[in-house]
Amino acid sequence: MSRIYFFGIAAVLYMAFDLYIHQAIRLVISDYEVVTRRLISVAYFGISAVLFAGIMFYEQLDPKQFQNLRLFITTAFFITLIGKLISAIFLLTDDFRRLVTFVMNLMPSRAEAPKDLSRSEFISKSAIIAGTVPIAVFSFGIVSGAHDYRIRRREIVSSNVPKAFDGLRIVQVSDIHTGSFFNKTAVAGGVDLINQQKGDMVFFTGDLVNNQSEEAKPYLDIFRKIDAPMGVYSTMGNHDYGDYRSWASPQAKQADVYQLQEMHRYMGWDILLNENRLIKEGSDQIAILGLENWGAGRFSKYGDLAKTYAGAEEAPFKILLSHDPSHWDAQVRPEYPDIDLMLAGHTHGMQFGIEIGDFRWSPSQYIYKQWADLYKSGNQYLYVNRGFGFLGYPGRVGILPEITVLELKHG
Repeated sequence: MSRIYFFGIAAVLYMAFDLYIHQAIRLVISDYEVVTRRLISVAYFGISAVLFAGIMFYEQLDPKQFQNLRLFITTAFFITLIGKLISAIFLLTDDFRRLVTFVMNLMPSRAEAPKDLSRSEFISKSAIIAGTVPIAVFSFGIVSGAHDYRIRRREIVSSNVPKAFDGLRIVQVSDIHTGSFFNKTAVAGGVDLINQQKGDMVFFTGDLVNNQSEEAKPYLDIFRKIDAPMGVYSTMGNHDYGDYRSWASPQAKQADVYQLQEMHRYMGWDILLNENRLIKEGSDQIAILGLENWGAGRFSKYGDLAKTYAGAEEAPFKILLSHDPSHWDAQVRPEYPDIDLMLAGHTHGMQFGIEIGDFRWSPSQYIYKQWADLYKSGNQYLYVNRGFGFLGYPGRVGILPEITVLELKHG
């Protein structure tokens, strides 16, 4: 019964909100033909009602059978809601002005106060345009930005790079999030682009799924095509441990984590679980350290860097795969100054921002000190990949999906 009450109250509030926004629409289309005005009103309320009903009955939709429908409903609902909220800000500002004018008209004054109590068509048009812009931008981010893969090339110059590894090409991919995908053809195109970079090694730095291993099954044979002559290495991200959903038992959760790790191996990826690999070329060697997720603050800390590091002490150049960039300042730099390069992901650049030349801005920078691209402190480097996939919002605006190409240089 409580669910029915909640549904009823939410429906009334949502309807009242829609009616408020519709007043502006009605004013703007007041000069249209009657039939046109009615069609616009029916379309407005019809779409709104369908999306609201979809949100209310979201949990009843089987996530396996209706994955794309669930994604469409939530995305469309929240994008339109953002647009309506922005429109409402304009309208509320004008209504406050009208209220002030009304109160002033009630007060005695030697000079007659202006009696402008009507909402102007200009304000209504401004509100509608302001609300339409984010809807258009975020819709474009889905259609165009979700799979607009960009190649980012950087050089890592260090005197610790052994001569035999001078010029080594590393390709990094991160945050695939298979549970969010809706276009296999576009994803396969991204994998082809990875292979076209001719990396000597490929590194994946975590978050293959959103919540459970089942999400990755339709994409295993696509990502299995990633190939590199010196190997594909991977590690785990915070979403790979099933921490964001409920499980029948701890054993069921652990079995799913193990299943996901086996999927890495099925794809030919050498998954590193708090361990390392020594890569040798003649008498030279470098170390690949793969840490399970370790994030500052509330994020999971499955990683054990001491265990991961053990046995790699003598390697002159060490590369750490660690999903969360907060790990760099929290533990890597202060405790392991001989880890030359850390590769991370996790932030996605919040999938929203601006990048023009060397200028970068994203809300992500207010949460993470290192949130995208290359950072250096002393002799240590950190590269934060912007992510291959997406989470929540199924698109990207400004901060586009990334394939990183790093070249090691002795110098």
